[in-house]
Amino acid sequence: KPGLDAAALATALDGVVLPGGGVRTGRRGDLTTWPGYAHGDWWVQDAAAAVPARLLDVKPGQSALDLCAAPGGKTMQLAAVGASVVALDRSAPRLRRLSENAKRIGVEVEVIAVPAEDWEDDRTFDAVLLDAPCTATGTYRRNPEALRAVKPADVAKLADVQHRLLDSAAARVKPGGRLVYCVCSLEREEGETQAIAFARRNAAFRVIPADPAAVGAPAEALTPEGWLRILPSMWRDEGGLDGFFIAAFERTA
Repeated sequence: KPGLDAAALATALDGVVLPGGGVRTGRRGDLTTWPGYAHGDWWVQDAAAAVPARLLDVKPGQSALDLCAAPGGKTMQLAAVGASVVALDRSAPRLRRLSENAKRIGVEVEVIAVPAEDWEDDRTFDAVLLDAPCTATGTYRRNPEALRAVKPADVAKLADVQHRLLDSAAARVKPGGRLVYCVCSLEREEGETQAIAFARRNAAFRVIPADPAAVGAPAEALTPEGWLRILPSMWRDEGGLDGFFIAAFERTA
């Protein structure tokens, strides 16, 4: 949580502070009994999954939309820095858990259970985050089945969904606002190919080159285009990371 002493929390949890500022612990058991949980000092999130929200660079009082928001780690990040956050997801049960976490953390979030493409609301936002549905092959470090279960047809189907969601997300961004697209996938069709196609069909957006150090990402994750391609092998000495592709855009018109 912003403002918390990460070193002190790491000591309390028998963990270490990661380069991005998070804390990683080898503890096992009921985490609701761990120091700081009941007080809302922290939430559970992979270090790589924390990078996309940082790329949005939201300021207190700005408006933010988190599409496909559950389970809510990125929503917590945005709300904890003082943004006015709307969290959308098609799964009402998963959103209930998000709401419970928001209450524990002590932040207010407007939660709406609806598919992103079906949301009938004309609001636009300073920041829009799309963590799109994907094959989740980037999670194989802790979920080996993620690689074995994926078929080429799955990638193609999800790529079509991602294409539509990206265009829907873009329509929600104010002029001068930011859009961050991310997937926990290692498949190029779900990452780089989507970002390239989006940039080509949306002249009103420009790529915002990422600064890995500023957002707590490995330096070697930076691509020539200015995107981030985080691999599970990075930060190996710290226990590795989930694989992610992350791209940031700004609406210029």
